[in-house]
Amino acid sequence: MKRRYVTIDVFTDRMFGGNPLAVVLDAAGLSTSQMQAIAIEFNHSETTFVLPPKQPDHSAWVRIFTPISEVPFAGHPNVGTAFALAREMAERNERVPGQFVFEEEAGLVPVTLLQENGAVIGAELLAPEPLSRRAQVTPESAAACLSLTAEDIRTDRHQPQVFSVGLPFLVAELASRGALRRAAPNRAAYHEVLPLDGARSVYAYSRALGGEPSEAGSDIQARTFSPRMTEDPATGSATAAAAAMLAEASHPSDGELILRFVQGVDMGRPSLLVARILKRAGAANAVYVGGRCINVMQGFFYLPCGT
Repeated sequence: MKRRYVTIDVFTDRMFGGNPLAVVLDAAGLSTSQMQAIAIEFNHSETTFVLPPKQPDHSAWVRIFTPISEVPFAGHPNVGTAFALAREMAERNERVPGQFVFEEEAGLVPVTLLQENGAVIGAELLAPEPLSRRAQVTPESAAACLSLTAEDIRTDRHQPQVFSVGLPFLVAELASRGALRRAAPNRAAYHEVLPLDGARSVYAYSRALGGEPSEAGSDIQARTFSPRMTEDPATGSATAAAAAMLAEASHPSDGELILRFVQGVDMGRPSLLVARILKRAGAANAVYVGGRCINVMQGFFYLPCGT
């Protein structure tokens, strides 16, 4: 059976920036093992598979695979999949809705389209779960995962800890942009620390502080390292978790906070992720992450329905 795919660069307005995503647009009938094999073949950080929704008032059932396994939720796959579906509908002269609602393992994920001059330019997702705070590790352990020293870990706001709004990450704040630049995954330390409370990857960030340059007018600079010892150019789900945690640690206790995260700079794929957090009584009541996208490739492959 002939199946169509597109690739999208997410959280960027330039081709070959941001985080690449493959979207299989007509995945009905594919088995789980076939989807996993296709994700391995594309070898992007994630590949999404669009299937008919289980409930007719939802937009699609979306399954997300890394080259290692299926995941219940991820950020850039939702943003990129919504962008891809909207562009497909526009090319067919169909009415493009303002929002998609995707069924995923983590729950329902509403994704609002971003438009400029009548054209869809990106999307913004709503995280499917409230912020959860899970296991902590010592600064020494977090530093070892990143080939750094304990002095490179900043703990005045939080200890290195697993946070999640749908997909868990071990989150560590670093003391400087220089420490973030020097970070590199250490396989032996990863195997000692991870997986931990569902987290398999480390998300390291540094705050833009006085005296240090701020990339693209950002508030936060970040990097994510996977268990494959690879770096992710833009990690929406980790950004959402970090944004929720930072919002809950800031004032005031009610209102909207917007944080701009830059990621991927040190690997040559700069990405800009904009997080919007709605606070109520000091808690992150809703967490949104969005950004721009751009089409890169499209094509076909032939694969029969799975069993």
